[in-house]
Amino acid sequence: MNEGKLACGIMSGTSLDGIDVAIASISGLGIDTKIELITAKTFPYPEKILELVKKAIENKATVREVSSINFELGKLYGECVLELCKSVGIESSNLSFVASHGQTIYHQGVKDAYLNPSTLQLGAGAVIAELVKTDVIYDFRVRDMAAGGQGAPLVPYVDYILFTHKTKNRILQNIGGISNITVLPKNANEAEVFAFDTGPGNMMINHAMEVLFDKPYDDGGKVASKGRLIDALYDEIKSHPFLEKLPPKSAGREQFGVEYTDSLLKKYKNYSKEDLIHTLTYATAKTMVDAIKRYSKLESIDELIVSGGGAKNTYLMKFLETKLYPTKVLTSEDLNLSIDFKEALAFIVLGNQTINRQTSTIPSTTGANKKVISGSVVYYK
Repeated sequence: MNEGKLACGIMSGTSLDGIDVAIASISGLGIDTKIELITAKTFPYPEKILELVKKAIENKATVREVSSINFELGKLYGECVLELCKSVGIESSNLSFVASHGQTIYHQGVKDAYLNPSTLQLGAGAVIAELVKTDVIYDFRVRDMAAGGQGAPLVPYVDYILFTHKTKNRILQNIGGISNITVLPKNANEAEVFAFDTGPGNMMINHAMEVLFDKPYDDGGKVASKGRLIDALYDEIKSHPFLEKLPPKSAGREQFGVEYTDSLLKKYKNYSKEDLIHTLTYATAKTMVDAIKRYSKLESIDELIVSGGGAKNTYLMKFLETKLYPTKVLTSEDLNLSIDFKEALAFIVLGNQTINRQTSTIPSTTGANKKVISGSVVYYK
């Protein structure tokens, strides 16, 4: 283990499939950062809180309810940290800090005809701090947006310091609710790194599985592998305007969430359930491949390193391997970084930068006019 300090990262993503909590040892700053996972666990959302979160995301919650959710999530996150600490005999007050992404309720990366760019992640940092009895960094996206960026993606900075290789062109792909990539040219400096959201990840597939099969996800892509392509549905997804936008760009439930997916399921309801899942999976994977080929700017890609829940979808992974051949398709696990907890660990790295007053954003990935120190800090003492 590196001779570092103990810290905790919390990530609850757009797929709403649980709360990832990781405790790690971290040392150094910037390119000299070293991090080693000690323990991690995914905690399920209690049904009542999950329904409230969904209600808020779907713009059906009152201001009173949204305010309440903010505090409820803070309490829940804090309790998850306490439970994980207890499981390995760590006093929570011995954590140097907790870095919490929070639950995204709304994210609009660019101005439209009606509204300015904005973002909202819930999970009150002060509530976490009081429970865990240590400093908490939260609300990571706002500062970048204040500097003209889209507030996403933020993980590319972490990808850069942990995965840049002297002789290999690499792309890091995280497949959560949304799919995003970080492009790392060989021997890259920070200015050469760029990243963006490619489009849907697990979001559409998971929702369709819930509606059609009453299951949270397609285990290993088994359902998708039994279906056939619905050409009209595939063409409709591929014509989504987000996919034609040039990077930097970020996506969320506003583009590929419940409302959009439900409209497709309703329109193509006469097709078999397996064909629907197959087509959603195929189209989702194709958006990833197309984005990599169109926008990566690399003459060749030596390695695609996949993390997130999508890395467990065997059907999707085989699609990436076939369409991107001869690129070697790996998972982050192959490079000793957890598939499931990569983003929770990433926020420990970002929190470590923040607590030490160091920048942790890459303007070329978010579109901001400068590098910033991201996150708000609640000091326990």
